[in-house]
Amino acid sequence: MSIGFERPFLLFTGAVIVFLCFVISRFLKDAFTLVVPLGPPGGTPIKPPFNVEFLVKVIRFLDLAGVFVLFIAAAGPVFISTETVWLNRGADILFVVDVSPSMAGQDMNGRSRFDTARDLVRDFASRRPSDAIGLVAVGNDASLLVPPTVDRSALFSRLDTLHIGELGDGTALGMGLGIAALHIRNSTAPRRAVALITDGENNAGAIHPETAAAALQNLQDFNGNPVSLWVIGVGGGGEVPIDYVDPVTRIRRTGTFDSRFNAESLRSIALSGGGQYISAPSAEAFSHAFSRIDEGELIIRRSGTINRTRSFQAPLIAAALILIVAARYIRRYILGAFL
Repeated sequence: MSIGFERPFLLFTGAVIVFLCFVISRFLKDAFTLVVPLGPPGGTPIKPPFNVEFLVKVIRFLDLAGVFVLFIAAAGPVFISTETVWLNRGADILFVVDVSPSMAGQDMNGRSRFDTARDLVRDFASRRPSDAIGLVAVGNDASLLVPPTVDRSALFSRLDTLHIGELGDGTALGMGLGIAALHIRNSTAPRRAVALITDGENNAGAIHPETAAAALQNLQDFNGNPVSLWVIGVGGGGEVPIDYVDPVTRIRRTGTFDSRFNAESLRSIALSGGGQYISAPSAEAFSHAFSRIDEGELIIRRSGTINRTRSFQAPLIAAALILIVAARYIRRYILGAFL
């Protein structure tokens, strides 16, 4: 952010006038000053309880400062900020994130699958500012939390408040994919994609995940391009430590659980939707999966910059009036009692 002026010549004019007034008052004051002692003729001069000469200098400074600030305000001061404007539309991408309790499994370098997934979605969205990113959560039911949007503050805010178990104990993968298909079918973006992130099998909901995946493949745009489907299988099988707070009971649940990870069922879902399955048994593999999505949904983005201005004349006018009124107050109510 920088500062500019709409009428800079007024700023220069004000500086010249204030400088001339200072020179006149500083070097020519003796020629126009009459010294009159306070008190009766021949008597002891009256001494005021303060330094009059100092107050006169203060008044002069306040007057000149007030005038100069008024010239600054008249010059049209503005804050100038540069913003990036995207000249072409990005992709529409919906992340379908499993928030069932099993996602609390801590096998991602000591972190939970859920926390790692949330951070990777945030990082992905940050690196693709022109894309509209949406969020669907999957538990015993599924819900659209954020429709595809370029508003990163709205997306990140909902990611921050997303908790494991807030949609119940279950994994309705078909419902999550169905909701994603419903909200991306009318998109006119040059690329459309759905990314399913889960560590379990479908065990809830009225829609079979392969049926929902096939529906995604049938959602072709005007050029005949279907919606891309990415399925990321997080974690592996066996006993996995778990630690999370139940959002309903507020009870902390810790221990181990038997992760019954079925890669074949997730691969079958991806195949039904004409998409790709990516295994992510570790944090490194999980991060690599997002890199593959980033490369697979690549769009050549064109951008430009615009300058936005915001005036701040009003505070300067108020400051100038305060300075001038202060000078008048001192002259009339303080010095006026002795002069």
